[in-house]
Amino acid sequence: MQKVDFKKELKHLYTPTAKATAVVDVPAMNFLTILGEGDPNTAQWYKEAVSALYAVAYTLKFMVKKGEQALDYGVMPLEGLWWADDMSQFSVQDKSNWRWQAMIMQPEFVTAEMADEAKTQVLKKKGLTAVAQVNFARFAEGQAAQILYVGPYADEGPTIQKLHDFIWARGGQLTGRHHEIYLSDPGRTAPEKLKTIIRQPFLDPHSNLPPAKGRESDSLSLPGRGLG
Repeated sequence: MQKVDFKKELKHLYTPTAKATAVVDVPAMNFLTILGEGDPNTAQWYKEAVSALYAVAYTLKFMVKKGEQALDYGVMPLEGLWWADDMSQFSVQDKSNWRWQAMIMQPEFVTAEMADEAKTQVLKKKGLTAVAQVNFARFAEGQAAQILYVGPYADEGPTIQKLHDFIWARGGQLTGRHHEIYLSDPGRTAPEKLKTIIRQPFLDPHSNLPPAKGRESDSLSLPGRGLG
């Protein structure tokens, strides 16, 4: 049986270094997504939403493995977009007004119809009602800057500032939403060893690349989400 590691195939997107900020061109990709709001540390919906995402993602993995394609692949890491409707009120001290979109990237051969079937299976077998809110969507970011951060979620702030300073030093403009990719399981990893990719889409006046048209597009500047 063929095995595929998409993190290795997309190494430039999912294995950055912590030593330097990199500029990447993020292509349009398919994702399982779910929306929510509120403090991710305390909001029950965040826990339910993430559980539903993983349940559908793993069901799809085994559907492909046992199906005609007979292909085995690793489920991709959890990703998150973070923002607030009124960024002037955004605060790490009060996360109650935070909005978020949790996502897990899907291989190109996974279709919306397959995702619907996986959702049906999860609802039937596990009774996770949150799966009804899981969507299958294509998301594009285009040009972005990213860096690997290692440490507690609550201490991301200086690294995010470093990322933004890098963009501004190029004459760039922040666009899109603050994006984090979680490479570590916080339930099994010490806070000081947590690995998180921090990514920020931006417009570069020196680039010939057109701005990506993602499903979500608001300019903002976020500090770390302060989980943990």
